[in-house]
Amino acid sequence: MSAQLTITGLAGVPLIKPGDDLGAIALAAYAASGLAPADGDVLVVAQKIVSKAEDRVVDVATVEPSERAIALAAETDKDPRLVEVILSESRRIVRHRPNLLIAEHRRGWVMANAGIDHSNVAPSDGVERVLLLPIDPDGSALALQRRLVEACGKRLAIIISDSFGRPFRRGTVGIALGAAGLPALIDWRGHPDLFGRKLEVTETGFADEIAAAASLVQGQADEGTPIVLVRGLTWSAPEAPAAALVRPPEHDLFR
Repeated sequence: MSAQLTITGLAGVPLIKPGDDLGAIALAAYAASGLAPADGDVLVVAQKIVSKAEDRVVDVATVEPSERAIALAAETDKDPRLVEVILSESRRIVRHRPNLLIAEHRRGWVMANAGIDHSNVAPSDGVERVLLLPIDPDGSALALQRRLVEACGKRLAIIISDSFGRPFRRGTVGIALGAAGLPALIDWRGHPDLFGRKLEVTETGFADEIAAAASLVQGQADEGTPIVLVRGLTWSAPEAPAAALVRPPEHDLFR
């Protein structure tokens, strides 16, 4: 891999609405930043704008909470309607306490509130809305990658990123929910280390590392930089989606 990278937040990305063409928006952001797409570019796209473009928005007032949601809301001090949305996006509730609900999302991620978010969902009409994760982030990444490759003729990769907490560590970091055009996971098993010893267990979360680096530019609050260009990376491993990063339950010692 290259020892020199550039990480650039692309300018001019508007507030995203349902149905917006993220491919056209990304190309316009390149131009607004005085750049042109190049082979090997990786665009890290914030999950929020993907979810907004895909209309993954729920009006909380329209949700009818189930008995289970009402009971869980009483234990967590949360709105029963929000808890119902969390349950609808989850395989199971992992842990809960007042003001905290950890769920296993339908796609296997273990996360607070099944990734459902209130932040950066503009209440322009006074309606309380929450934003769900994309239904298929790898599919969303692949569709955006194909749209861009067709439009500009360059070999680009896409990562859809989100901010996650991590077990046994404080603070959130950027991680990859979806990926296309690069190896989200690189398996180094069987490769020699510096001293010729074969690696036995090492796998690199390549897409997560890129997402974490990009999050330094994207920010976590009001920075408004949802598309970040990472330039200078190279790789030789085969492409793999971000779904490959989810540890199978049979390999998880904590389940």
